[in-house]
Amino acid sequence: MSNLFKLHIYLKQPKDPDAVLYPIYIRITMEGKRAEISTKRESDPDKWNKEAGRMNGSSDKVKELNGFLDRLVAKIYAYQNELLQNNLPLSAEVIKNMFTGKADKSRMLVSIFENHNKEMKQLVDKEYSPSTLNRYETSLQHVVNFMQWKFGITDIDIKMINHEFLTDFNFYLRSEKKCNNNSTVKYIRNFGKIIRICLSNGWLAKDPFANFKIKVKEVERTFLSEEELQALHDKVFAMDRINQVKDIFLFSCYTGLAYVDTKNLTPTNISPAKKSHDVTVVVFAK
Repeated sequence: MSNLFKLHIYLKQPKDPDAVLYPIYIRITMEGKRAEISTKRESDPDKWNKEAGRMNGSSDKVKELNGFLDRLVAKIYAYQNELLQNNLPLSAEVIKNMFTGKADKSRMLVSIFENHNKEMKQLVDKEYSPSTLNRYETSLQHVVNFMQWKFGITDIDIKMINHEFLTDFNFYLRSEKKCNNNSTVKYIRNFGKIIRICLSNGWLAKDPFANFKIKVKEVERTFLSEEELQALHDKVFAMDRINQVKDIFLFSCYTGLAYVDTKNLTPTNISPAKKSHDVTVVVFAK
């Protein structure tokens, strides 16, 4: 990647056509994309060396300016080296933000994710189920663990999230966390919602999911036959706790309630039985 990284120091045409001195700029070019930085210094165009990107001359003033430009260049290369060593996404804009200090004011992924989960928690049982919240909290923990595993960091500027970040996260979930395909897809889709929030707020200019493809695989679910349910019903275990688990499982099978709904079921959710001909109907109140 470093061979695609170029620096060019040049004089920019001033807005004032009568200006004697021209402002000095540094242009960072990487993979065809540019970012320009003002050095906040000026030079006489007649004394400027375009090829060297420095002033001609040996006066103390010229030496001071050229030394200043040398230090700026060294600083930019230090930022590039820091990103490369930490295996972080690298671009001309990222280096410019680090140089100008904008990176310090950047929006960080974890805080955005945490804020989303905090708002979701307040809407549990209104718009979201506890299991949905739990899935998003688990997704956040996976993202944090991934960044520690891959980059040695616990948070990242959202502008540094790209297609490579997603493919590496996908690999991490499957290889390190041993998640199956559908679990991996769910965690990545949860992460995708956070990215959509960033896009909607204008915090991201480009969607890193644009060319990222992943899909759920259809799973054939097996079910117990009437005979198997009856055999389980008739089975008596030595431990009372296991018998209770059996009864709860059978209750879920006969009612169609999901595990989490059965777990959260209370007497107030059940109304008195109603008779319809010879069938007893139990009504579950929401």
